[in-house]
Amino acid sequence: MERCDKIGKKTQGEEKTVRLLILNGPNLNRLGKREPEVYGTKSLVDIESDILKLATEHNVDIDFFQSNSEGDLIDKIHELADSGGDGIVFNPGAFSHYSIALRDAVASVDVPVVEIHISNIHSRETFRHTSIIAPVCIGQVTGLGVFGYELAFRYFLSQRKGD
Repeated sequence: MERCDKIGKKTQGEEKTVRLLILNGPNLNRLGKREPEVYGTKSLVDIESDILKLATEHNVDIDFFQSNSEGDLIDKIHELADSGGDGIVFNPGAFSHYSIALRDAVASVDVPVVEIHISNIHSRETFRHTSIIAPVCIGQVTGLGVFGYELAFRYFLSQRKGD
């Protein structure tokens, strides 16, 4: 948890400005269309809109990025870290289960990452039960639907406020 001690930059007031990245992996661009019985009916644009409203309310600088390509996701992790970002909410999708490269990218940066999954990966097919990314993250939210994005976002807010 040491990576979470410095969330946000102090501004003139007491509250800190936080810069977060909402990062989404393969097939998440298909939300709302892909297996709605598993992932729900909200699109990725809907989810981003909901989080953007929260970010505006709480003075959080937020960026969104989705890619089906492992290298693009790695580049975004590095870019956020190199530019002084404060945290990443990361839904790596299927890459959770086998991408050593993404695991190493998360481990290589001094930025806290919360891994999220819309479905409960532990109650699905056996090959989905293990995330090789989770051990290098500060936490994991799984199985709470798209609300997991908000929970991870609110975690970073709580760190800014020192909760």
